[in-house]
Amino acid sequence: MSGASPRFWAGPVRYLRWAARERPSYFWSCVIAALGPAQLMVVPPIRRYFGDYDAPPIPLTYPVPTGPRKQLTGYGDETETD
Repeated sequence: MSGASPRFWAGPVRYLRWAARERPSYFWSCVIAALGPAQLMVVPPIRRYFGDYDAPPIPLTYPVPTGPRKQLTGYGDETETD
């Protein structure tokens, strides 16, 4: 261990260097989390440039036919009795 951990506000760059060496999982998870809001503005245009478009929305209802319903025959509807 390199002694006492440096305090962030006393020297932010020094603290970030220390954190990258001594606690890399915390450091890189914070870096990735900090880049998240920027990805909201950067990633969609890049996706469209490469041809990846959003999927069409999933229908929430089944389309109801507009015409009259056909009467089905020949499927055993009339012959089945209990």
